[in-house]
Amino acid sequence: MADIEPGGRPALARRLAAEAVGSMLLAALVVGSGIAAVQLSPGQVGLQLMENAAATAAGLFAVILMVGPVSGAHLNPVVSLVDAAFGGLSWRDAAAYLPAQVAGCVGGAVLANLMFDRSAISVATHHRAAGTHVLAEVVATAGLILLIFALARSHRAERAPAAVGAYIGAAYWFTSSTSFANPAITVGRMFSDSFAGIAPASAPAFIAAQAAGGAVGCGLVRLLYPRAPVTPRAPVTPPTPVTPPTPVDPSGCVRPSAVGAASTAREEPARMTTKPSVLFVCVHNAGRSQMAAGWLTHLAGDRVEVRSAGSAPAEQINPAAVAAMAEVGIDLTDQAPKILTVGAVEDSDVVITMGCGDACPIFPGTRYEDWKLDDPAGQDIDAVRPIRDEIRARVDRLLAELLPAGHPAEADR
Repeated sequence: MADIEPGGRPALARRLAAEAVGSMLLAALVVGSGIAAVQLSPGQVGLQLMENAAATAAGLFAVILMVGPVSGAHLNPVVSLVDAAFGGLSWRDAAAYLPAQVAGCVGGAVLANLMFDRSAISVATHHRAAGTHVLAEVVATAGLILLIFALARSHRAERAPAAVGAYIGAAYWFTSSTSFANPAITVGRMFSDSFAGIAPASAPAFIAAQAAGGAVGCGLVRLLYPRAPVTPRAPVTPPTPVTPPTPVDPSGCVRPSAVGAASTAREEPARMTTKPSVLFVCVHNAGRSQMAAGWLTHLAGDRVEVRSAGSAPAEQINPAAVAAMAEVGIDLTDQAPKILTVGAVEDSDVVITMGCGDACPIFPGTRYEDWKLDDPAGQDIDAVRPIRDEIRARVDRLLAELLPAGHPAEADR
């Protein structure tokens, strides 16, 4: 069974497993550290809260690092639904993420109970649904959504694990509800009658407030980080800070040393623009992706930022591809195959893959497509021409979505 989907994403089953495991660990962190805090500091509620918050913040950082490369580490139904609204996740996948997150959080609460020699399930009796708590959940959830998608849209997604952990840790203290900000963890915490628990009667108000907070956060993201539309549910992100190359191995594994360099070497602020950016990726960056980039550059001019790369770049561009494109007036002789980098993917609004498997890292809010095209490698020009023409047709359709008003390709037909 294939574990890679078109577009380079891990298969849905893998992503659901990652969401379930990550959510279980998150709930175990929250509930378990609350139980431990009460045992270690009896009668000192402030100290208990500090211990619970510190463990949750540090643990959340680690959990996001664990499962983020597989599923995006949503661990939260509100995050998944907002990502779907922005086009980064399909609605079908979002609907599948939600039960995995809820089941994981329930399992994590049960696990925490068992680790501290308590009944596996003990229904919480801590009532929290005061009006101030409901308002606090709206604020906490809106801030969380704004943080996550602000980082994604300003090309700082590598900072999300630390930033999200820090935000949740701080929100324990600046919100009266201690910042649940997550419907799945709210459900999970009903199953532990402990410091972190919430009575079932209080949960519906919290979940409604979190949904409202998600809507507010979504609106704030659209206001502060607007995008040019690609499709009604797949907005385009503005490019791009200066990023040193971060190689991606042909196997699809990001080199840890390179990620560390990328996270510390950004020296210039992001330039905010509505110009969409597109990255074409194939294995060798010698044929299909080069022809696609050539077509899009030719048809869009400077209205679209165009990149191409390969997971295992060749030494030179396929001569038959160069010749076929020359027949339609597009010169590829000044191009050379380039290595696929994490920075190139992160700085692109649309990533088009052409048979490169699991090589593309996944970032929230980025649109991914996989184009099934014959490989021109080893083919003569007669075999390459139909591939060239099919790429032209696909680029035309893409460009009509990117620039629906005044699509320049129409005049070139």
